[in-house]
Amino acid sequence: MSGYEARFKVWRGDAHGGGLEDFRVEVNEGEVVLDIIHRLQATQAPDLAVRWNCKAGKCGSCSAEINGRPRLMCMTRMSVFTREETVTVTPLRAFPVVRDLVTDVGFNYRKAREVPAFVPPAGVGPGEYRMMQEDVDRSQEFRKCIECFLCQDTCHVVRDHEENKAAFAGPRFLMRIAELDMHPLDAAAESGVDRKRTAQDEHGLGYCNITKCCTEVCPEGIKITDNALIPLKERAVDRKYDPLVWLGSKIRRRSSAG
Repeated sequence: MSGYEARFKVWRGDAHGGGLEDFRVEVNEGEVVLDIIHRLQATQAPDLAVRWNCKAGKCGSCSAEINGRPRLMCMTRMSVFTREETVTVTPLRAFPVVRDLVTDVGFNYRKAREVPAFVPPAGVGPGEYRMMQEDVDRSQEFRKCIECFLCQDTCHVVRDHEENKAAFAGPRFLMRIAELDMHPLDAAAESGVDRKRTAQDEHGLGYCNITKCCTEVCPEGIKITDNALIPLKERAVDRKYDPLVWLGSKIRRRSSAG
């Protein structure tokens, strides 16, 4: 694809308001949307605010909405758009705008702090952990997360209902709970932390209606819904409604008390 002039609409503004601004900008073969944003900064809009770091799809910084779809600007090639198409770049809708394409994603860090950390097993020191490879593989997929927060942005529970944020952690952090709950050495239960109960009662697992929109936008291809959220829902339901599981938990609690 030889060079051409593309039409762009980029949101400009701050927390008090703003709107789309029209640009015509040169595009060269092999470029991505972030290249074009940088060219706009260099040639037409030096005060355009944008967050980025690695430009390799690994830091998650350059999240935005491109033609209405949450994407990483550094991983969205211009070749996916026709030359006649107007490319619209706007900030993540689920989070407050700071300026232009930069949003305040502090909500996600607050939710991260609310998830209890991994609890090491008693009597097992560093370097002594032993696990079956199958158990490692189950949760290793979730460790690929780059915290771009595209899943958080596209989840309609967060995106369309600001009032839900207090009670709902969002797919990224429910996935974190699922990862810890699947960890064969996590001793949270022995320390009094019931991850399935907290997922349901404190982090809003029940709000998720498994539309898979989070999976669809994940740049790492993590099957968030199928491999994390649905299994976590199943285990939470078993704990709450299965009479044998309920009885077993009562017996274990009574034994430990004795």
